[in-house]
Amino acid sequence: MAISAMILAFANGKQAALMAPTGILAEQHYRSISRQLEATPGDRKPHVALLTSALSAADKRAVIAGLADGSIDIVIGTHAVIEEGVTFQNLGLAVIDEQHRFGVQQRGRLRGKGLNPHVLVMTATPIPRTLALTLFADLDLTVLDEMPPGRTPHRHVYHPRRQAGRMYRFVEEQLEQGRRAFIVHPLVEASETIEAASAVEEYERLSQVFYRYRVGLLHGRMRPAEKDDIMGAFSHGEIDVLVTTSVAEVGVDVPNANVIIIEGANRFGLAPAASVPRACRARSAQVDVLPCTGCGYARV
Repeated sequence: MAISAMILAFANGKQAALMAPTGILAEQHYRSISRQLEATPGDRKPHVALLTSALSAADKRAVIAGLADGSIDIVIGTHAVIEEGVTFQNLGLAVIDEQHRFGVQQRGRLRGKGLNPHVLVMTATPIPRTLALTLFADLDLTVLDEMPPGRTPHRHVYHPRRQAGRMYRFVEEQLEQGRRAFIVHPLVEASETIEAASAVEEYERLSQVFYRYRVGLLHGRMRPAEKDDIMGAFSHGEIDVLVTTSVAEVGVDVPNANVIIIEGANRFGLAPAASVPRACRARSAQVDVLPCTGCGYARV
């Protein structure tokens, strides 16, 4: 839908901008959109550019200049798109991906880069303000209730905590087939008040459990660049098992990741519990495993 809107903006002589919350997601969109726009009919193809903080100073200046003089038709970026000094010659469409990850002022700044441009916001986790605007304001709503072609349904399995060994054997079977797995925890570090496994402690333990495979750790206390590096390594197949927290909910494509274990699922709120499984976007059958005690199963 976003690509169709961008092509329409380009066909009418307008520029389009897509803003994503992380560099790795912006790069993913850039590759996907560039590939699909290569098939655009006509003599002149849209000029697509990437704008993130990871660019060199020279590359960043070149993109900013291209947006200002109109030689760049579509820009895919992060918060760098709304920085001071970034101007558009004729912005006609502003697309905001993972809308719930941006504040009101940030979304407004992107819209302010043009003269009343059309705005398309996308989210699988609508925030209360978005729901209110949908109900009471002039906000058109499109619901995508079908899976992409070739995507198989999720299968949710509630697994007894006392049978963890059996669960890990299943994960190893998937890893042997060249697939990858997420193991998600509710805490970064151990807590004296909350009885739940932490990602840092479990990373050490699971590195021994899956000693034949490459295990990585990702959590929200890491620096943004470090998080992007870890997620990029997992996406590119350099990590087999990613031990993480709900920071993994942002939808980065990891085609071979088809298993996600949500430890302490009863400790997650409704939005993270629904969003975390979206981190797996494999075309093969996906299994979401929720290890539970009796009390935890009742809460889930």
